[in-house]
Amino acid sequence: MSANARPNSSEDIVAQKYDRCLADLIVKAGIGFSVGVVASVILFRRRAWPIALTTGFGAGAAYADCDRSFNPARIAGVRVLKEESK
Repeated sequence: MSANARPNSSEDIVAQKYDRCLADLIVKAGIGFSVGVVASVILFRRRAWPIALTTGFGAGAAYADCDRSFNPARIAGVRVLKEESK
């Protein structure tokens, strides 16, 4: 570490999480769109609904990951315990 290293501020941490969520949304929605196009052409005689459905699945998966990133208490099986006062 350098001598000029400073701790990350809370704004920087939130900005990094937001950037990660936005990148994840773009990637997962793009993959869903691609899968939908392929499925539409090969299986469903060029209908539009497979594209919308799989793009929505990708966006929903990205939303769920982002929600867990900002609120770790929403992870399945995790319980937040209150600190006991002394």
